[in-house]
Amino acid sequence: MCPSFKATREEMHTTRGRAHLLFEMMRGDVLANGWRDEHVKESLDLCLACKGCKSDCPVSVDMATYKAEFLAHYYKGRIRPRQAYAMGLISNWARLASLAPGLANFLSHAPLLGQIAKTMSGISPKREIPAFAPETFKAWFKQRARAAVAGGDLSAVASAKADDPGLRGSAQRAATGVNAAGYSSAVNTRVLLWPDTFNNYFLPKTAKAAVEVLENAGCQVAIPQRVLCCGRPLYDYGMLTKAKRWLEDILKVLGEEIHAGTPVVFVEPSCAAVFRDELLNFFPSREDARRLSQQTFLFDEYLQRIGYHPPRLERRAIVHGHCHRKALMGMQATQQLLDAMGMNAEMLDSGCCGMAGSFGYERDHYDISMKVGEFQLLPRVRNNPRNDLIIADGFSCREQIAQTTDRRALHLAEVLAMALRDGPRGPTQQPPEDEFVQKPARLGWKPVAAIAAILAAVGWLTRRRR
Repeated sequence: MCPSFKATREEMHTTRGRAHLLFEMMRGDVLANGWRDEHVKESLDLCLACKGCKSDCPVSVDMATYKAEFLAHYYKGRIRPRQAYAMGLISNWARLASLAPGLANFLSHAPLLGQIAKTMSGISPKREIPAFAPETFKAWFKQRARAAVAGGDLSAVASAKADDPGLRGSAQRAATGVNAAGYSSAVNTRVLLWPDTFNNYFLPKTAKAAVEVLENAGCQVAIPQRVLCCGRPLYDYGMLTKAKRWLEDILKVLGEEIHAGTPVVFVEPSCAAVFRDELLNFFPSREDARRLSQQTFLFDEYLQRIGYHPPRLERRAIVHGHCHRKALMGMQATQQLLDAMGMNAEMLDSGCCGMAGSFGYERDHYDISMKVGEFQLLPRVRNNPRNDLIIADGFSCREQIAQTTDRRALHLAEVLAMALRDGPRGPTQQPPEDEFVQKPARLGWKPVAAIAAILAAVGWLTRRRR
């Protein structure tokens, strides 16, 4: 059942109601304004683009795609709402913020400045803007690979950067050794780990955990040298021209990897969904797009594919599946991996978390977002024993939990890394996720003092001139 219909009980927010309005719009008898019709826009506005209807509806209606197409036409030649530029282009802003993450966090979280930033971005004042990490995952990975080349660490050298000939050559020269996990590097499988925007700039500990586990599984982990983004947030605002251009860039940059059949592993389900779904919608007849879609794997899907034997972790957990994953790829790989770990894991039938990418951040959608989250997920998290784990792979799902409860959800990669580090009983602290909480970048006292001095000088000069 559509999450927004469950929250509003309005017919226009059902899949049936929205499909009927789109039909009337295309026919033009009742709704005569075509792609600019406000009734259709109002109906689609509360669509969370969760893709649930694509799997739940008997005729597989993909309302998320219809919504993106409608908004592309509706805003053609028009200025979009401010949140479209703030959150739809989050990959661009995050790349800029990574130059000074402490300053970015200060400007978005200081009492007055934070409210100004939310107002300018169309974000609800009741939401917290995600904090940038002190170091991006890509920066950590590159530094780690270079340090390994200098220090002769064979396991890390084998995970050298994908497009750095010098580092890759070092990795190949080390390929006859044995890595720290005890696997022969000569039989290691090379994989490309996708550094998505969310786990690169905000939660790099998740991507680091994925590297740790993949290497334990005997893989040589590489990442793209170029900064690439699948464009997932663009679809929420109908920025399809830009989304297609970004995907064309990905196909070009990854051309050699696609031709070589290199598996591309994702820790963010919504990004993997782009390669499995939207990529083929944009390029239905291109062979490289078809091959890349087939070479795309979720983190646990790939571990299952190579027959990974995970470490034991005898703990209880509740598991919330990401909407796009449940609609397109299913949760079987997660369930089987947790079973192999010896975990007592309950797969929640919780539907959408309510955050749904940028949907729950928007000022006008906050109440609906919370109502959807409160149907099942958030109460279960609050009532979950503090010694039990909460597992959710989606970034927006983890943010919804972190911002509305006193717990934080772990990615499956972090759960596996926890088992590798702490053994079958896991950590002793409560809650157990504390070791994976990402500390935000801080603004040092020197920049703060400099900013304060500049503001004071400007104020003094202005006063003196008056």
